[in-house]
Amino acid sequence: MEDHLSLFVEETTFYNRIVLGSLLPGRVWDSLPHFFQTWLRNFIGGSLLYLISGFLWCFYIYYWKRNVYLPKDAIPSRKAIFLQIWVAMKAMPWYSALPAVSEYMIENGWTKSYPRISDVGWLPYLMYLIIYLVIVEFGIYWMHRELHDIKPLYKYLHATHHIYNKQNTLSPFAGLAFHPLDGILQAVPHVIALFLVPMHFMTHIVLLFLEGIWTANIHDCIHANWWPVMGAGYHTIHHTTYRHNYGHYTIWMDWMFGTLRDPLDDAPKKM
Repeated sequence: MEDHLSLFVEETTFYNRIVLGSLLPGRVWDSLPHFFQTWLRNFIGGSLLYLISGFLWCFYIYYWKRNVYLPKDAIPSRKAIFLQIWVAMKAMPWYSALPAVSEYMIENGWTKSYPRISDVGWLPYLMYLIIYLVIVEFGIYWMHRELHDIKPLYKYLHATHHIYNKQNTLSPFAGLAFHPLDGILQAVPHVIALFLVPMHFMTHIVLLFLEGIWTANIHDCIHANWWPVMGAGYHTIHHTTYRHNYGHYTIWMDWMFGTLRDPLDDAPKKM
């Protein structure tokens, strides 16, 4: 068992050295305890992912393809975008704590995680991954919905994100512009699922970081209409009505629990 757990520590140490060793002098981070190295790696990696992907996304849809995907009056102002970046970066140190805590729990054998796909085989890996994603989808749906339905949670936490309630106030940078506790609560299902289903460690870490890409995507107001994906068209409706489309990756939970609203139903009808 001890050898099994040491594989997790070796892997997280490897990730820490890749990120921290590439960007910072060794004297800055090498003497830090392992947990704080992990937190620092998550903070730097998460910040770079958020800023680089957000700037590239905005450059592409607002400048490179200007007026192709969005009309001019739907493009947010620079002031709105920089406010979103400010809110997200204030929360980023706290966001980074959740994957650091989840890695700590994995390294100590508290979860059902396993280090190598060969430990279970490819077919069980895929089955566990599907179950994990279903649990995450269910958990995020209800967490998000309760952040609306429980009034103090909405007022003091989730309302920070819902000041962006029109197309010209939403951008890829709004994806992480939350109150820190709100952002953590919506990511907690990823960690809870680790206690319920065997999950490949690296896949869990990758999925957490892909959240940054996904949340940028669903806030760009471009409806790709890829059923059953909860794309930006659905999520834009969530920001304008507040009562629909609480789901994360798919529309299934909203369909099951009666909160789905299709953006095609709201589109102007052609004569």
